[in-house]
Amino acid sequence: MQLFCSILSRRMLALILCAVLIYVNAFTSVKVFAKVCTNQPAFRCTANKQAEADQAHNNDLAITAKAAVLIDNASGRILYAKNKDKKLIPASITKIMTLLLIFESIEQGKCKLEDKVTVSEYAASMGGSQVFLEPGETQDVNTMIKCISIASANDAAVAMAEHLAGSEQSFVKRMNKKAKALGMKHTHFKNCNGLDDSIESGHYSSAYDVALMSQSLVSKYPDISKYSTVWMDTITHITKKGKKKFGLTNTNKLIRTYQGITGLKTGSTSKAKYCLSATAQRDGISLTAVIMAAPDPKIRFVQAAALLDYGFANCTAFQESPDDITLSPQKISGGITSEVIPRIEKKFQYVLCGDEQSYKPKRKIIYRKHLQAPIKEGTIIGSVQYTLNDQEIGSLPIVAAQSIKKACYSDIFLKLLQAIIGK
Repeated sequence: MQLFCSILSRRMLALILCAVLIYVNAFTSVKVFAKVCTNQPAFRCTANKQAEADQAHNNDLAITAKAAVLIDNASGRILYAKNKDKKLIPASITKIMTLLLIFESIEQGKCKLEDKVTVSEYAASMGGSQVFLEPGETQDVNTMIKCISIASANDAAVAMAEHLAGSEQSFVKRMNKKAKALGMKHTHFKNCNGLDDSIESGHYSSAYDVALMSQSLVSKYPDISKYSTVWMDTITHITKKGKKKFGLTNTNKLIRTYQGITGLKTGSTSKAKYCLSATAQRDGISLTAVIMAAPDPKIRFVQAAALLDYGFANCTAFQESPDDITLSPQKISGGITSEVIPRIEKKFQYVLCGDEQSYKPKRKIIYRKHLQAPIKEGTIIGSVQYTLNDQEIGSLPIVAAQSIKKACYSDIFLKLLQAIIGK
C-alpha cells in the first residue's frame, strides 16, 4: 500500500510539472504572437479583424440566391461575392447588354432618340414580357428604350437589335464582342432578350459578368436612370387599327422603396429563377448588386437591398477635385515659350471600405523629365499618383493646358533681342 501511494505521488507530481510547462509555453507563445502582431503595420492587424468582421457580416447577409456579387462602380472592386463566376441563365438581365449597345450607338451618332424603328414580323412574334408591337408599326428609339427598360419588352429589344445591326444574329455578335472587351469571361449570348435561353444552347452569364456590364452602362451612360427608375408610363400604338394607349409598369420594385436607387434590370424565367441587377448611389458612392437564381421573386429584392446596405454602411467616398491640387508650370526646351502650364481634367475618386476608412490616401505629383517642344494641348506631361498604406490605388494624368510650337530662328532671334533690350 505504501509502495502504491509512493508511485501515485510521483505520477501526480509529474502531471503537475507537465501542466506548469504547458502553461508557461502557452503564455510565452501568446506574448510572442502579440509582439509579432504589434510590430506589423497597423493596417495588417486591423485588416485581419476587419476581414473577420466582414465574414461574420457576410454570414449574416444569408444570401440564399445561387449567386450574388456587390461591386463599387468607380473602381470595379468586388465588395461581396458568392459563386461570382458560376455560369447561370441570365433571363432578361441579358437586356443590360442590349441597352449598353443602344446607348453606345447613340453616343457614336449611329442613331438618334428621334429615329423611327419599324417592327418586323419576327420582332412582333416574341413571347414573354412584351408591349405587343405589331408588324409594320413604328416607334422612335426613345420609346423603344422605355419599353426595354421599364417593361422588359422582348419585342422592343429585337426590333432595336434589327434596327442597329440588320438582324438579331448580327447584333448578338456585337454583344459577345462587347462582353469580351469588358472582361466578361463567363458569358456568351445567343439572343438579345434572354427569352427561352439555356446554358446548353450557349446563352449564359455570371453574377460578376452581369455586374461588369451594369457598371459600364450606369457609369458611361447615366441617362439610363431616366428610364430605369420610372415606375409607370404609357406608349401609344399607332397601327392600321388606329391609336391605342398601352401602359408600362417597371418590374424593379426597388425603385419605389430603396433610397438612391438608379436602376437597373430584372429577369426571370422558369429555368433562370429570379434575377436582378440593382444599382444605387449615395454620398458619392455608386454600387451594383447582382442577384442570380433567387428562389423567390421577393427574395431577389430583399437580398439585393441587403447587399447595397452592406456596401453603403461599410464604405465612404474619397474625392479630390483638380482645384484641390496645386500644379507648377514646367520648363520646356525648344519652344516659343519656356514653360508649359499643367492641367488636371477630372477629379479623383476612390471608395474606402472597411478598415481603409481609418487612412487618408496620399498624393504624389510626378512630371515627365526633359520636356521638349512641340507639345499639343492635352499631351500627358505627368501624373498624380495616389497611395493608401503604401499601396497604389489610382492616378490622374496631368496634361498640357496649351499647345506650344517649336521655336524657329526668328523666334530665337526675337527672344535674344528682347533679352538685350530688357537689359
